[in-house]
Amino acid sequence: MVNRIIVGAHYGLRGWMVQRVSAVIIALYVLLFIAILICGRPTNFVEWRGLFGGQPMKLATLLFTVSLLLHSWVGMRDILMDYARPMSVRLLLEILVAVLLVAWGGWAVQILWSV
Repeated sequence: MVNRIIVGAHYGLRGWMVQRVSAVIIALYVLLFIAILICGRPTNFVEWRGLFGGQPMKLATLLFTVSLLLHSWVGMRDILMDYARPMSVRLLLEILVAVLLVAWGGWAVQILWSV
């Protein structure tokens, strides 16, 4: 028998909501990007730079990046909670994942705002 410690009436709801909302944002960005590729067809560096140089595309890409990082965090956290034993190994792996995701997020912001 498994003993669960339930901390409230909405146990797990926040992670579930983050996964669903971030998945919708990621899907919308992918559809936007496909539409841009079909309609605009950027073919060289200058056109790609022009596409990502505008503030709306920067903000959309930043929202996509944050959503992707949050989606990744919730997924990896759930996998580690299910399969990583003992607790010290799980904690170490969660810290490693968190540090990597924050570093990749910072790198993405640096790339976006250098255009």
